[in-house]
Parts: sequence; structure tokens; C-alpha cells
Amino acid sequence: MKQSLEFFTGKLGIPEEEVRQAFDVQSEKGFSLIQSLARSNTEEELSLLQKLGRELEMEFLFTLPSDLQTDFTASVPIAFLKKNILVPIVTDDEVFVASNDPFAFQAVDELCQILDINGARQVLCPKAVIISAINSAYDLTQNTAEEVMQDIDEEDPEALFSEIKETGDLLDDTSDSPVIRLVNLMFSQAVRDKASDIHIEPYQDSLKIRQRLDGILYDMLSPPKHVQSALTSRIKVMADLNIAEKRLPQDGRIELKVGNKEVDIRVSTLPTAFGERVVLRLLDKSSVLLSLTDLGMPDDRFLPFSEEIKAANGIVLVTGPTGSGKTTTLYAALTSINNTDINIITVEDPIEYRINGIGQVQVNPKIDLTFASGLRSIVRQDPDVILVGEIRDSETAEIAIQSALTGHLVFSTLHTNDSASAVTRLIDMGIEPFLIASSVNAILAQRLVRIICPSCKEEYLPEPAAMRKLGFTDEELEGRTVYKGKGCSQCHYTGFKGRCGIYELLLMNEEMRHLVLNTADANEIRKQGIKYGMITLRRDGADKVLQGITTIEEVFRVSQA
Repeated sequence: MKQSLEFFTGKLGIPEEEVRQAFDVQSEKGFSLIQSLARSNTEEELSLLQKLGRELEMEFLFTLPSDLQTDFTASVPIAFLKKNILVPIVTDDEVFVASNDPFAFQAVDELCQILDINGARQVLCPKAVIISAINSAYDLTQNTAEEVMQDIDEEDPEALFSEIKETGDLLDDTSDSPVIRLVNLMFSQAVRDKASDIHIEPYQDSLKIRQRLDGILYDMLSPPKHVQSALTSRIKVMADLNIAEKRLPQDGRIELKVGNKEVDIRVSTLPTAFGERVVLRLLDKSSVLLSLTDLGMPDDRFLPFSEEIKAANGIVLVTGPTGSGKTTTLYAALTSINNTDINIITVEDPIEYRINGIGQVQVNPKIDLTFASGLRSIVRQDPDVILVGEIRDSETAEIAIQSALTGHLVFSTLHTNDSASAVTRLIDMGIEPFLIASSVNAILAQRLVRIICPSCKEEYLPEPAAMRKLGFTDEELEGRTVYKGKGCSQCHYTGFKGRCGIYELLLMNEEMRHLVLNTADANEIRKQGIKYGMITLRRDGADKVLQGITTIEEVFRVSQA
């Protein structure tokens, strides 16, 4: 210890008291000396590792190769690598061990003996980079679904009820139970593929598991039918649901960590003729909240929409079907206006993202906390801006409109096909036209279209009839190129990778308010909107076809003429 103390104080210039404290933490809690000295501060860790590298003549790397071979995962437990914060790097060009602690000689030697790579050099690397490489390697080499399902047969039912909380990171779970491994594989594959939902669908003689990628359902796994009960029970245990109740629908929640990602999963079970159907909605909590500029809204809609969300009062509605990105747009709007000068309160079901500086209320019908009752209470909290997750009934609509008329700015969503239909939907709910005309400022309709995969994008000649159906004239199409995706490993052979929005913004000017007062139907409001420059969903989609962002078929799929 004396030599080590002199090394850290003399060579590295670290105060003696700090070094002694780090030694104490290392011996008491088992932390690495480097992490004890860095005190979870990334900048201090980088600085310390660079100094150690110079003094000990060891190479320091900020990043690791992305093309590392993962054969080592078969013989080295993931827990060993994570405990010692090291990972073997084997590429076509070199072999070395990346370590966070230059003094972890014993662990490095043990790893080299297991892998028969004696003489491999040791390099220093940040902890976060090493952990990411470990997670990536083990995630890529987990048992395939076919291997897991070959092991599934009659197994000890007690194994299914082990607590998920004991596992922590799903990739660290070394359970021998095939059903538990199948559930873990299902979740890790869905997170890796960036799926938004997992569907477990029972049929008379089969069981199908599908995942939703970029808004489209794809087959994922087809386990044997006899696994159905055990699979459903495992998920219900993880979600704290009643496994004995199979006759009533249930809702629950699972919080998981898969590698570097924290995932929140909403669980919904529904009894059907052939067993319980389970739908899992995945929300990656580590994903970055989009800003308004990231939504891809063209300037002719972005600029007026940006003005409307800064209004002193009134209602701004975002409409579209489930999964069309309405909540993401409203969160982006809230984030852009969020500052210390205003009080923002939301009532949501569920709260999808936590935003600092905003009061967020979770709807809970079990205790009679609905959108309407929550909104009624929010008004008494002196808010400047209110977000109501969804206007589902006339009571919620009435309170939202009264709030807008009494000096609050209200954001909400409606399930309608386009912006003009939102007006008639509110009238159908029993809201007086004069209240709609005086309170609604703007209605944004949106859809999500899949983006053509850049790795397999290719030109093609579309049918002239299809282009004319999109609203183009022959003159507009002259010399323009249209693209589609051929399908490759990068996009799971779908031809698409990612999604972007198409938008239709209806601004309530005097003429629009007059039409609403006269209870005009949606078609009249739509025609009037187009007359005053409104770009329809179909037209915005068509523009994105010509820009090479999406395909003709995608625009037809999500929009109506």
C-alpha cells in the first residue's frame, strides 16, 4: 500500500487523504480503485486514466472497435467481465484486453488463460465504453429463439416465479428455465430491433408472437402451444398481475434494464376463446425527447404552429389515430415553451416521458382520477399551460374549453382522420359550435410514414396513375426521381428504417370560425382550409415522396384523399 500511496500522491498528484479514502472504499465495498478515485465523475475518470496511461506506458482508448468478435461469450461469464470492468477485443487485425483498472493483473491474466490469448496487451478505457461493449457482445450472442424453444418442455413451474428484480440487467440473467430465457430473449430482441409493441396471440392449435416495427406488425417467434400458459404466467409475475385470474382483462407495468437501456413496458392481458392475449407496449426511457425542430415539420407549418403554442390562451389540438406520434409532438411543444416564467401541468395516461419543471399527473380510473376529474383539479393549481392527454368524452371537452376561455392555453389530442373532422367530432360530443369557434386556435393532423432505408435505396419508375392519384401533374413530375427500398440486413429486409411525420395544420381564422358557427360539415371546413393555403396530409406525403424520404405506397397507406 505504501508504494501505491506514493505512486498516486507523488506521480499523479492526488491528495493523500483522497487516496486513503479510495483504498477504504475499495476494501469495504469492492469497487475498483480507479472508480473509487474518480467518484463516478466521467471527466475525472478520463483525466485519471490518461495520466495513468502516461506513467505506466499503457495505451489509452476513448472508444473500442465496433467489429469485435464475440466468440468469447461462450466461455466467459458476463458477470466476470462486468465485475472486473474489462473486455477482450478480438478483431481481424489485433487482440488486446480493454480494462478500466491498470492494476487488475489477476483478472486480466485469468481472462487471457481462459481464452488462450497469453501475451495480449492491456489498454485502458472508460468504464461506460467497456460496459457498452460487453452488453453489445452478449446481446448479439444470446441463444436464438429456436435453441431456446428446443429446450422447452415440461419444466418446474416454480422457476417461473423468480423475482425479476433479482436479475437487474436482463442480459445478466443466467436462468436455466427455458421459458424465462424465452421471455428475456423476446424483450432483448424487441429492444434491439427498436420495436414499439410485442403481441402474444393464442390460436386454437398455435401461439404466435409478433412485434411492431415502424408501425407494422412482423412475425417474431412461434413457440409451441403448450408454452402459452407458462409464458403468460411469467409475464404476469413480472408485471405484478394476478396469475390466477384468467377470465378478466388486466393491466400492469414492467420496468426492465436491457444492456444500456432502461425500458418501461405497459402490459395488457385480454381473455380470448383460446387463452389470454397479451400486448406489451415498450417505451425506451433512455431515448432522447425530440425537440420541435426534430419533428421534420415543413416551415410553412412549423412557423405558425410555433406561434400558436405560445398563445396566451385557447386550445391547440393534435389529431390522428393511435400510434401516429401525437404525444411526441405535444411533448416537443411543451419542451419548447417550458421555462421558469410559466406553470405547466399535464394529466396523462400514461406519463411517457418525465420532463423537468413540469407537473405531470397520471390518470388512475381505479381511484376515480380520470381526465375530467384531473383536469378539474389542475385548474385550481394556477396553471398557465395545461396538457390533457386525450379528449375522450364531453365532460373532458367541456372543462378543456372552459379552461381555454378563462385564460389558459390547453393542449390535447383527438382521434380523428384529419384536422377538419376534429371540429365535427367536438360537435358530436355535444359541445356548442360557438364555444368551439371562440376557443380552438389551431388543429394539427399528423401521420407517421416509414423512411426509405438509406442502405438499400434505389430509383424506380412509378406508375403514372399512382403519381396522378397523389395529386401531381405531368409538369411537376418531369425530371423528378422516385425511390424505394430494396431490402437489406440493415432494415430487416423491409426496405424501411425509421419514421417521420406528415402534417396538416388548420388555423382558425375569421372565415373558419364563421363556418364552425354555422355548423358546417368537415368537407366544407376542409375546402375552406385548402383555399387559405392549408397543405393536406396527402400533399405533404407526396412532397416527401419527391424528396426521396418515403414511398407512394406509404403515403396511400396512412392518408386519405
